[in-house]
Amino acid sequence: MNFVNQFLSQFTWLDWLGLAWFLLCWTGYERIVDRGWRGRITLLEETHRLRLYWARQMLIRENRIVDVGLVGNLVHSVSFYANTSIYIIAGLFATLGALDRFMETAADLPFAHAISREALELKLLMLIAVFVVAYFKFTWSLREFNVLSIIMGAVPPKEHDTEELELFAQRTAAVNTCAGDDFNRGIRAYYFGMAILAWMVMPGLFIIATTLIFVVLARREFDSEVLRALRLQVVARPPSGREVDTGK
Repeated sequence: MNFVNQFLSQFTWLDWLGLAWFLLCWTGYERIVDRGWRGRITLLEETHRLRLYWARQMLIRENRIVDVGLVGNLVHSVSFYANTSIYIIAGLFATLGALDRFMETAADLPFAHAISREALELKLLMLIAVFVVAYFKFTWSLREFNVLSIIMGAVPPKEHDTEELELFAQRTAAVNTCAGDDFNRGIRAYYFGMAILAWMVMPGLFIIATTLIFVVLARREFDSEVLRALRLQVVARPPSGREVDTGK
């Protein structure tokens, strides 16, 4: 009980408010993206459609070297972030061992506030926990991409029944989407980890950083240029060179 009271006493009410807001934004953002927001199309949904189209094209291709190369490139990207997460976690543990030097550096900042060693240790441990979550997401994404590779190796010949091929395409796209979603969740942990870095300075900055990260991520998911590019409508170009939207 004394440990709990000591733990609670390390933070001010503004720290607890910032932590609650941080957890709400992180978990709430994922729910909004997964379920959509008031019927709006998300980048997640558009990329899934492309993955399904990719799977259907793969089934009718004679040579699937392109598909294998694309999956290999995705695996390479995920592996890079998984390895980077390990280095970041190791660096943060090293920072715990040199906390006095870190506190001296933070104290020189003009807008920094006084913070106890125990509170700073707890914040660093929370930051480590965020990157541990990222590591688990990246490694699970790697395993899902391995499953995708197995599925691609089991693709039936294009002479098979049409319904069976369509089922295989949907299964391939679904696994591809699961792997991509977990990769995105790992990247999202990196973003929100930046907010905890702001917490090291002052709790008010922590709240502002969390809010800005949430807004930036939401804008990219619901109103980014790449989303508008994916949703371009087919246009007809008459002889005059003037573009007319066909409404399709």
